[in-house]
Amino acid sequence: MSSVDERRALLALLTEACDAGARLGSACAQIGLSERTVQRWQRPAAGDDGDLRASSRRVATPPPNRLSDAERRAALALLNSDEFKDLPPSQIVPRLTDQGRFVASESTLYRLLRGAGQLTHRRTERAPQQRSRPRALAASRPDQIYCWDISYLPTQVRGVYFYLYLFVDLFSRKIVGWQVYDNESADRAGQLLTDICVRQQIAPQQLTLHSDNGAPMKGEAMLATLQRLGVAGSRSRPAVSNDNPFSEALFRTLKYRPRLPVRPLEDLLQARRWVTQLVHWYNHEHRHSAIGFVTPHQRHLQIDRSLLSNRVAVYAAARDRHPLRWSGATRNWTRIEEVHLNPEKPINYNIPPDRKAA
Repeated sequence: MSSVDERRALLALLTEACDAGARLGSACAQIGLSERTVQRWQRPAAGDDGDLRASSRRVATPPPNRLSDAERRAALALLNSDEFKDLPPSQIVPRLTDQGRFVASESTLYRLLRGAGQLTHRRTERAPQQRSRPRALAASRPDQIYCWDISYLPTQVRGVYFYLYLFVDLFSRKIVGWQVYDNESADRAGQLLTDICVRQQIAPQQLTLHSDNGAPMKGEAMLATLQRLGVAGSRSRPAVSNDNPFSEALFRTLKYRPRLPVRPLEDLLQARRWVTQLVHWYNHEHRHSAIGFVTPHQRHLQIDRSLLSNRVAVYAAARDRHPLRWSGATRNWTRIEEVHLNPEKPINYNIPPDRKAA
């Protein structure tokens, strides 16, 4: 017996029970069926195959108030006319109403544009430009690559800020120069860079400076300073903060310090005093996790190699004294010899060089 015949037999039994006075729900419970299933079987058949399963699908019939094909073409032509081609339907409908004309509702016009693939910016404008990643950079020694950015510092006047200019060495993470001003300026950024190059004894063609696409970074004064000092420029993609991660991470570290003033800064003097203490802590006291937990100043002087070697010896001696306390290798104190900016592939600095090949 086919499934259709079984259903018909069950429906016949249920009909007979209901005619005798039983409730449909009770009768369905006796044979282990859901009442909704029986109701679905009792609906008209879906096709010519005799299947009693109900068809929840309905034949799509156009509504009687639908625009005709000719009216749709006329409305779309009106939307693309010289008068309305640069306007959205929300602006077109009121203008047509003021002219005593009604073509269709605003939602209908939007639906026509969506169906025609024209529900985008309808004015003539420059097409989106493809931005490639900035070139990969790698620093193997101090004073080779600097990153810099500007961060806002709150003042006691809402909407008014002080601006922290910060230059950091990519290899050592040392803050090599900073200043706080009351505005953003390419001239002041150029002056600060000049002071840094003189103090760090930067030779022409020695340094690459990476930044984002802010106005002070692209200003004529800053570009002229780069050319005069022989410093190569590198910039992030527009609105991509990940292309300048070292500056962003530095600002977060500084601003999340417990010594951050609870109240907004009163004046430039207070701001500069606070940044002076902060930079000293960061360069000379803070053990940076990304460079082996040495201070940026120690790494900039390249005395971190001996410090890390001494740590390896301390751990080896501790393991020799109590070998049972070590279930695996000792802590990795391998020196990071090269720091990458925007590499083509992610760099895992936690794997020792002798294990990377494996």
